[in-house]
Amino acid sequence: MKSITIENIVRRFSLEVLSGEDQLHRTITKAQTHRPGLEFIDYFDFFPMEHVQVLGHNEINYLRTLSDSERKTRMGNIVKYNPPCIIVTDHQEKPEHLTQYCKEEQIPLLRTRESTHEFIAKLEAYMRKTLAPEIAVHGVCVNVSGMGILLRGKSGVGKSETAHTLIGRGHRLVADDIVVLKKLSPQTLLGTHNETNKEFLALRSVGLLNVVRLYGRKAFQDETRIALDIELTKWKENSLNNELEIETKFKEYMDVRIPHIQIQLQPGRDVAGLIEAAANNWYLQQQGYSAAEEFMKRLESDLSNQ
Repeated sequence: MKSITIENIVRRFSLEVLSGEDQLHRTITKAQTHRPGLEFIDYFDFFPMEHVQVLGHNEINYLRTLSDSERKTRMGNIVKYNPPCIIVTDHQEKPEHLTQYCKEEQIPLLRTRESTHEFIAKLEAYMRKTLAPEIAVHGVCVNVSGMGILLRGKSGVGKSETAHTLIGRGHRLVADDIVVLKKLSPQTLLGTHNETNKEFLALRSVGLLNVVRLYGRKAFQDETRIALDIELTKWKENSLNNELEIETKFKEYMDVRIPHIQIQLQPGRDVAGLIEAAANNWYLQQQGYSAAEEFMKRLESDLSNQ
């Protein structure tokens, strides 16, 4: 199971450690946070003990209205379940009683200057990406006109060369050779690099290129949502589809279905241009537009006017 250390969270979000400095090696395995509310009044139908616990103004202010004995009981209701850490938001005054209980239970108590809602949104987004199931596939990932495209094909078919041409047309490289795919939801697949190949593009007869050094920051993007899966294949006579509208096919990665098309290669064929056309056409289809439908309507209109 993938995990994140508390120390990583502290560094990532510049958190202040109020207690538990020696417990920052503890790990987080769930990508959700929890704001205890009902638990403070002894309602424990279910307590997500593996989630990061976040205390905002409402929770801290409620605890301050209680007597010392009541506060000890309410806080004890939370710390006894040994959550990975507790984070106080809005840089609120250090809650001494909570600090004491966290020390006793060896639970890291952290604090941020950010507001509760903003911090939770940032933290959960980071944890979802970091803890997401992932696989590595052979291919090239590019962002074309704002859409993530996974280019696949046999070794030597021209994936990296096609990506280089796309970069020259103003599009962006995400990963070359090894593409890491992360499943963020049943419908969302994120493409990124594996850190080692970040910014690098390998071209036969030329060598390894750093696209950022050669073409500037605009040539590279750290990650992108995969919208299309395009397979580059060698030219096959009498096998091209010439329908007005090609039936949508799909490729599955970790049970996420991605629209799939195949582009056959031939000397002189503008493959990069075809990929641009495929990306823009996919975007129009998502907006409800079909060129084939419009064409058929024009034909019907011409026939009815004859």
